[in-house]
Amino acid sequence: MNIETLRDYCLSKPSATESMPFGDETLVFKVGGKIFALTSLDAEPLTVNLKCDPELAVDLREQFDAVRPGYHMNKKHWNTVIIDSSIRESDLKKWIDHSYDLIVKSLPKAARQELGK
Repeated sequence: MNIETLRDYCLSKPSATESMPFGDETLVFKVGGKIFALTSLDAEPLTVNLKCDPELAVDLREQFDAVRPGYHMNKKHWNTVIIDSSIRESDLKKWIDHSYDLIVKSLPKAARQELGK
């Protein structure tokens, strides 16, 4: 997956938005005003930070060398995924979906209703 594919997939999520609140190098994806993914545009290789259930986060780190505790994030709830050939695109999409769903579930009821969730 490259940056364009990552961006397109994140923005395909209902009501997802993108912004650059941390500067020109960091692309942030939000739903309901809360971050569900962020990526550094100048990182080599490409990485993405994703919210994750704490138990699953540990499991993924143990299973995949390319999954690490969230860089500059709460390491209990966030993973940094190095997007390389060791990560299948289908797995990455599943992890993006999981991150998005966790954020949507954390939104107030009125915000979830606006999203149709």
